[in-house]
Amino acid sequence: MSNSIAPTASTVGISQAERKVILASSLGTVFEWYDFFLYGALAAIIGKQFFSGVNETTAFIFALMTFAAGFLVRPFGALVFGRLGDMVGRKYTFLATIVIMGLSTFLVGVLPGHATLGIAAPIILVSLRMLQGLAIGGEYGGAAIYVAEHAPDNKRGGYTSWIQVTAGAGLLLSLLVILACRKLTGDAFNEWGWRLPFLLSIILLAISTWIRLSMQESPAFLKMKAEGKHSKAPISEAFGNWANLKVVLISLFGFNGGQAVTFYCAQFYSLFFLTQILKVDPQTANLMLIASLIITTPLFLYFGHLSDRIGRKPVLLAGLILGLVLTFPAFRWLTDYANPDVASAQSRAPVVADPATCHFQFDPIGKAKLDTPCDQAKALLAKNGVPYKQQAAPAGVTEIHIGGVVQSGFDKKALQAGLKAAGYPDKADPEKINHAMVVLVLVLLSVISALTYGPLAAMMVELFPTRIRYTSMSLPYHLGNGWIGGLMPTVAFSLVVYTGDILYGLWYPIVVYAVSLIVSLLFLKETFRNDIHQR
Repeated sequence: MSNSIAPTASTVGISQAERKVILASSLGTVFEWYDFFLYGALAAIIGKQFFSGVNETTAFIFALMTFAAGFLVRPFGALVFGRLGDMVGRKYTFLATIVIMGLSTFLVGVLPGHATLGIAAPIILVSLRMLQGLAIGGEYGGAAIYVAEHAPDNKRGGYTSWIQVTAGAGLLLSLLVILACRKLTGDAFNEWGWRLPFLLSIILLAISTWIRLSMQESPAFLKMKAEGKHSKAPISEAFGNWANLKVVLISLFGFNGGQAVTFYCAQFYSLFFLTQILKVDPQTANLMLIASLIITTPLFLYFGHLSDRIGRKPVLLAGLILGLVLTFPAFRWLTDYANPDVASAQSRAPVVADPATCHFQFDPIGKAKLDTPCDQAKALLAKNGVPYKQQAAPAGVTEIHIGGVVQSGFDKKALQAGLKAAGYPDKADPEKINHAMVVLVLVLLSVISALTYGPLAAMMVELFPTRIRYTSMSLPYHLGNGWIGGLMPTVAFSLVVYTGDILYGLWYPIVVYAVSLIVSLLFLKETFRNDIHQR
């Protein structure tokens, strides 16, 4: 080894200059998550703006699919930028991802809607969303590795937990900016005011680019490159070698999938559930989610520090177990506290619909004729957030049972009147929302997420050798978060629409938690004592 190589962080601790670099890295990542999460927070409005050629239920599912499109391409971004990070270095890969993300977000803000561009509008929107996904695919791995390779060995969990905080902080920033823009534009927000948060991202892009330019390259990468040990073919080394591929698969199915679902269940599906299913006013729902994020953000740091003392695996397993046990009760509590009228009406006068002549309420091209009495009845029930069960009626007859009252065929006014008489509200009554308890339930979901997410970055870095670390950890992380977690809101909401059961979509996270827990218990090894500079 050359004498010119500087000592690593593991031997001399971390300098003040390096702390500033790590802070700058985290701040830049906050801005990138802000860009990425804006779309999720505004999915309902974007659905109306860009998918107005289809029915309302389909438009929202389409908006969720476009949200998911950014997640679907994240693994490809992980491969592209992971390879660059392992071959060229962490710094310039970082810079490329923030520029792509920022410009894509800004362009969403100036993109005309369906009324102006027709079918071209959603196509361009999906393309921009995919560019965002590619960029974020290269972002997380670089940020986690960059911080971990600067951190002292016995504080790696605590230091990398700052990167874990950035996702929640980015979401919090996006919600705060949206609330400010709602206040500023009033009733015009749904028409054009929603564009302002996207346009403001150009300012964050300028700040982030300056931050990335001021960063120093990772000392572990410089040491490896000076010794001539950096990889020439990181993709084939990472995934063509069974010993490393086995670890990739364990990290994907053992904890990345489960962790991803805890995060999107707590931060996104809970918001969709409140606004789209329980019909809580979006501003009220955003404020309650913001409150829960402010309360629980320090816990991501705490659980990262805790994993430095007791290990990564126990903390991760605790989150998976709690998710498995508490997800269904948590969303029942949300229903009881956010829209108690729905909960009481369902128990007093359950709705039963006949599915025989119904089609699935999803029309991808706007051409399906969802005009049978059953289709019309289910569309009205879904639009109003009315939970219902499906039960066969006499052949050729559509029946809607509201408590003991039976309606044959579809009469919109009669059905609306019947639902109102049975106590089903058009929207959540602001006076009846138990804000404190809703926030408490959201805090519970976020605590589960913090347990699985807080120590994740440190464990991922510790699992893989330096020469192929960027590539190896980026792919399973983004497969888990992009495909398994990112699809969670879309799949869960579609299952709700299909079955009429407002809690049915929760079977998706439950299955993922169970698989992750089993794989982790059987195959995942503890990593917190690994020396990442000798691997």
